[in-house]
Amino acid sequence: MSATSHIFALPADLPLDSGQSLSGVEIAYETYGALAQDKSNAILVCHALTGDQYVASPHPVTGKPGWWERMVGPGKPVDTDRYHVICANVIGSCMGSTGPQSLAADGAPYAMRFPVITVRDMVRGLVALLDGLGIEQLQAVVGGSMGGMQALSLAANWPDRAARVLAIATTARHSAQNIAFHEVGRQAIMADPNWRDGAYYTGETTPDAGLAVARMAAHITYLSEEGLTEKFGRRLQDRPDGTKGAKTFGFDADFQIESYLRYQGSGFTRRFDANSYLYITRAMDYFDIAEEHAKDGKEGKLADAFAGAQARFCLVSFDSDWLYPTAESRHLVHALNAAGAPVSFVELSAPFGHDSFLLDVPALDRVVKGFLDG
Repeated sequence: MSATSHIFALPADLPLDSGQSLSGVEIAYETYGALAQDKSNAILVCHALTGDQYVASPHPVTGKPGWWERMVGPGKPVDTDRYHVICANVIGSCMGSTGPQSLAADGAPYAMRFPVITVRDMVRGLVALLDGLGIEQLQAVVGGSMGGMQALSLAANWPDRAARVLAIATTARHSAQNIAFHEVGRQAIMADPNWRDGAYYTGETTPDAGLAVARMAAHITYLSEEGLTEKFGRRLQDRPDGTKGAKTFGFDADFQIESYLRYQGSGFTRRFDANSYLYITRAMDYFDIAEEHAKDGKEGKLADAFAGAQARFCLVSFDSDWLYPTAESRHLVHALNAAGAPVSFVELSAPFGHDSFLLDVPALDRVVKGFLDG
């Protein structure tokens, strides 16, 4: 399947929730499938924290297949023979859209001068992209995890821009536990001597050690105990000298799970930027749709956020996801019901934890296809 890469330059400054604005914003995105003449068949796929626009095409840095290649393509649940699929790198990220490593007006990288952003700011950038493409209403907006947050934010803040909203393994706000795990990752990055208060772009070293630890800690939250036990258990690593499963009585990676996490951490540093990790995790921590729609100093109600919703909704959770458990999706469903929005919900059984939405769960394929084509 062929993909087309694009860079869209926003024609005006992008206002941010912080009260600041960004000028000269660029958004990198990929498209798949033909856009109908009346532009009625567009689907926006939103990526998760460490994702990017390469949803169904090889990653230019790692060479690995697109992160949702099993879901997006000709004849697949998000069928590019029928739909024009758009996937954009969010602002604050590091795969072509404006972020901390982009050049500011003075010609130097923003680094920590980049303004703190929110998920709604990310979506504000996506809406500007849709405006630039002349797409008034999407056939659907689809996303998992942080991508689901973007889908929900679009529905709550721009209710006329999508006919369908599919939010998978997500939440309406970050919990204290979610924030805690992110803070561990951020502190790991900022404790790395090579971070240098974020001003590492012009140096010879980058905070890879800190970013790797952040990735390791986060990756644990994406998995389930059942999946970890089945895949690794307490099995020991075979040693380079041919010794089978022996303890070293040291601090090398004795257990297979230790080796796996180190591999995940080191691989991540080759494709992601440490400062982007700080900014995006902070945006996720700030995410609270009800709070965004609070009025007159009163506590916000989630149902009020969707009072003007015009889309059909589908919420999907996984029984092994402890990062965004099923209770979070049920809370959203109750709020959507209270707002009078048409919504369907399903909890799927899968052993993979939060990452189930990225892995081989045939039941999810059926749900996605059925909702988009129904």
